Amino acid sequence: MSISSAIHTAQTGLQITSLKADVVATNVANASTPGYVRRSLIVAENILGGASGGVRSLGVSRAQDEILSAERRSIGSDLAQADLLSSTWSSISSRVGNTADGTSLFSMFSKFETSLSNLALSPESGSDMTAVYQAANSIMQEFNALSDYATSIRSEADREIADGVDIVNSALKGVESINAKLAKLDKTSSQAAALMDERSRLLDQISEYMPIRTVQRDSGAIDILTPEGVYLLQTTARQIQFTPSVAFGPDQTLAGGQLSGISVDGISLTPGTSSYGAVSSGLFGALFTLRDQDMPAFSAQLDTLASDLISRFSDDSIDPTKTPGEQGLFVDSDGSGDPGIAGRLALNAAVDPAQGGQIWRLRDGIGAATEGATGTNTIVSNMLDAFTSVQPINSNGFQGSFSSSEMIAQFSSMTGQKRVSHEAIMSSTASQYSLMTDAEQTESGVDVDAQMQDLLLIEQAYAANARVIEIASQMIDRLMEI
Repeated sequence: MSISSAIHTAQTGLQITSLKADVVATNVANASTPGYVRRSLIVAENILGGASGGVRSLGVSRAQDEILSAERRSIGSDLAQADLLSSTWSSISSRVGNTADGTSLFSMFSKFETSLSNLALSPESGSDMTAVYQAANSIMQEFNALSDYATSIRSEADREIADGVDIVNSALKGVESINAKLAKLDKTSSQAAALMDERSRLLDQISEYMPIRTVQRDSGAIDILTPEGVYLLQTTARQIQFTPSVAFGPDQTLAGGQLSGISVDGISLTPGTSSYGAVSSGLFGALFTLRDQDMPAFSAQLDTLASDLISRFSDDSIDPTKTPGEQGLFVDSDGSGDPGIAGRLALNAAVDPAQGGQIWRLRDGIGAATEGATGTNTIVSNMLDAFTSVQPINSNGFQGSFSSSEMIAQFSSMTGQKRVSHEAIMSSTASQYSLMTDAEQTESGVDVDAQMQDLLLIEQAYAANARVIEIASQMIDRLMEI
């Protein structure tokens, strides 16, 4: 090897080590950047005139494993769905409760039964009478609040669907733009690698709302479609359509046409529908489930409980002072009996001081004109019997014969089962996602310790090439002295 070729070879070595050092520095600087994929320099031998002429760079490669990334996104969609459903039902279950302690609906039923029992034993007690009124009032207010809560969940779900559609449509347009830019770039350039990272982040964003698949094209572009085969991006992005709603009462349903689904180019993607393109998981899956299935069913069960209370205390045999056929202690405020009774549940104005009534009518009767004998407990005992009597029911998940306390216990059990089921799914899915994320990080993430070791090797290579140039320089100086 001539001195000039040695110098040239060492010079190319210095250039390559400098590029490698830049790549390592970029890797370390972005070790915690979401979506960043580890880079490495592609190096090849440089052939000049049939002989080795040092080394040269062919570009930058990304360590991404597309199969692992696709699987992680798929499980991520399931996790997003499971997380939202689990957190929502955990909140609902805590509101319904399952013990006599606290401020849950379950505890309010228990306190109401206890207060009725105490008043039946001491009908002259003003404090016991007040306790019955307060317990009944608490039940009424909590039914109203839970009904409003279910409606607010539906409203919030609808709003989040609208926001999610905007996010997904924006991400699809972003991928379309990146595809166009990549078509004009060398796929091994650092600029192309940065664009691919950004595209990967956009895919993660989309997959949080709905499961997707990608198809690689020779140009470096990708197409995006759902697992069911509906294209979301094929050269150009297709816009997902959705119309936000403003009302979420019992009469507003997807099937009835009052609520909107999501679609693309006329193909329905709405979860839970019979369309072949229906989305199966992701945040969209959870949000539509809450809006169109879980919360309407929950509201219907609340209505069943409220209607049962009204019916039990409206029995004409309980209170001889009440006009036959009229409602008793608990009433449907508009008297329609239509769905939504839980939100309209109220106390009879005759016993409610807030509406101009008198508490003593709890003891003396709804229709009593004047206060009766303080020792009479007949009506209170009748109300307690009505509350504790076992009655058959087969409606909205309640099937069998129950007292009021047993019905609320059944309701608590149903909401608790929902919570436990979703928590189990959440736990399992989170474990799978963690394992898949770790596997992906092992393949494509940045190990800072490994990068530091690479940097030491780069420094050694740089020193070796610099030494070659130094020795060659000394040899030239010696030759010049001869």
